[in-house]
Amino acid sequence: MEKFSEYLDSDLAMVIGVVFALLSIPSILSAMSDGRAPRASALTILIAGALILYAIQTRPGGYSIADVPHAFVVVAARFLP
Repeated sequence: MEKFSEYLDSDLAMVIGVVFALLSIPSILSAMSDGRAPRASALTILIAGALILYAIQTRPGGYSIADVPHAFVVVAARFLP
């Protein structure tokens, strides 16, 4: 059995975390405007935060704000032909 870290490197974790965080914003706003508790979006934010924290801790030297767009390019280049 392979390690979890072999499937999820720091750049991929950062990209997935940022995307989840951005996609949960409309869900939070919708729940608030309807007067509901944003339970699903809160769970999504927790998952996104955990992925971002994992990415920061596993990359040597961590991430700066300028490194995040580079991570998106690296992940996109990996999956696009």
